[in-house]
Amino acid sequence: MREDLLHFIWKYKKIQLEQLVTSKKEPIIIEDVGSHNLHSGPDFFNAKVSIDGQLWAGNVEIHVKSSDWYAHNHEQDSKYNNVILHVVWEDDAEVYRSDNTEIPTLELQHYIPPKLLKAYQDLFDKRSVSFINCEKSIAQIDRFIIDSWFERLYFERLERKSFWVKDLLKQSKNDWESVLFSMLLKNFGSKINGEAFLSLAQNLDFSVVRKIQNDILQLESVFFGMSHLLDDEEIVDEYFLQLRREYKYLKNKFDLRTNAVQKPNFFKLRPYNFPTIRLSQLARLYAVHQGFFIKIMEAPDLETLYSIFEVSASSYWNTHYTFGKESKKSTKKLTHKFIDLLIINTVLPLKFCYAQHIGKDVNEEIITIIMEINKEENVITRNFTRHGIVLKNGKESQALIELYNEYCVQNKCLQCAVGNSLLQS
Repeated sequence: MREDLLHFIWKYKKIQLEQLVTSKKEPIIIEDVGSHNLHSGPDFFNAKVSIDGQLWAGNVEIHVKSSDWYAHNHEQDSKYNNVILHVVWEDDAEVYRSDNTEIPTLELQHYIPPKLLKAYQDLFDKRSVSFINCEKSIAQIDRFIIDSWFERLYFERLERKSFWVKDLLKQSKNDWESVLFSMLLKNFGSKINGEAFLSLAQNLDFSVVRKIQNDILQLESVFFGMSHLLDDEEIVDEYFLQLRREYKYLKNKFDLRTNAVQKPNFFKLRPYNFPTIRLSQLARLYAVHQGFFIKIMEAPDLETLYSIFEVSASSYWNTHYTFGKESKKSTKKLTHKFIDLLIINTVLPLKFCYAQHIGKDVNEEIITIIMEINKEENVITRNFTRHGIVLKNGKESQALIELYNEYCVQNKCLQCAVGNSLLQS
């Protein structure tokens, strides 16, 4: 028995409601189960329960065993003084508040339908699953339930990402442009170089970027130099040497410190994802757009965002992927697929947080944009597709990533609309 099942049973009244009695044989009538509390304190607030003819209003605490009350030291916590009913699977101890008054106990094991317990056991039976607990049943869930759950999951994902945004905002002393720069750098680095690129943002004061923003050569020299990509003494390429001279001057001028900046990797990367190409593309983005943050925040639709991010690496990179080694000529332009990832992981979380900051509702705008973005292809989305979930857009793939990481992996099936539906069917 797990406590989350008892929460589910109480919340949805999945018990035989007639002839309920306390452990002391006092009749119980549930008038209102209360509101589910997912934070510290009693499990359900503002419940209304009639016990032996007396109506009580207060909180409900739920445990597997009554003795868990003492294991969790609730008798010493004033937050639990207003508990009117202790709901348990097994009543193995009398429970008292801090003022020594006894709390009535409802022992659920006598009232739970066997069918519900069987459905619960089947849901958590891992003997024949390879991906998630409900993999054999999830495709049977009504699509309306799935779609509603996807939207909620997507906004849960935005809320979680907003913690990082707020942390960056605090570090930058409320400089939204600086927050955008940090987020873009991390996401330009993708999975392999994300942390290395972020270390560059953390050690380069954004005021420097503002001062040199109009000069693509200076921007590239600082990005490459601080990332230790101009350290090779054997390269005699003229553009490389020009960048080194510029970086040496700017390093002294702005007192740039590089000890804590990680050198990015080239290993296991496709040439278009080389850090040289990505840093040049980012430099061009900032050289082209003044007031970049406001432009992004005011962009009303996906096409406008695509036009903002439609930039290429500087001309040197048309015939290079690394310094000093020529390659077949090609323009190193940001692709729509890469821009989609920047919009998903940088623009929309930032737009969501900024709108909250200024008291504006942009939820519909965000949903419209994310639903126009193509679905993501990764291990998680492919596994869900293999088990019958059809994905149509970026909102749904983001929702599934959130579902898998925050619910499936953590066995939070009873907090999931899918798990709820399976147990209530």
